[in-house]
Amino acid sequence: MATREYLGEFEQIVLLALLRLGKNAYGVPIRHEIEHRTKRDVSVGALYSTLDRLEAKGYVASWFADPTAERGGRSKRFFRVEPLGLKAVKRSQKALALMLEGLDLQRV
Repeated sequence: MATREYLGEFEQIVLLALLRLGKNAYGVPIRHEIEHRTKRDVSVGALYSTLDRLEAKGYVASWFADPTAERGGRSKRFFRVEPLGLKAVKRSQKALALMLEGLDLQRV
């Protein structure tokens, strides 16, 4: 039986941002999506270290697009959620739903 990797809060947020962005998931839009929806600042370093960690776990894949002149000859690094990553998000969502079941957070 394989060990289950549990997602941290920021890992969940990053995976959900990738799912929302689809084919447009690269650094700047990912960061903007997270900041816009969560109202929290995200450093470039924190974002890329999380993306690298998720890739090492097999949850995301990345690739470089062709370099462009408007980016000074640099390439964009795009990301997509892999089937294992989607499975991890679903597992995390289910665990949270089970923990919230029956709780009235207005009264706690």
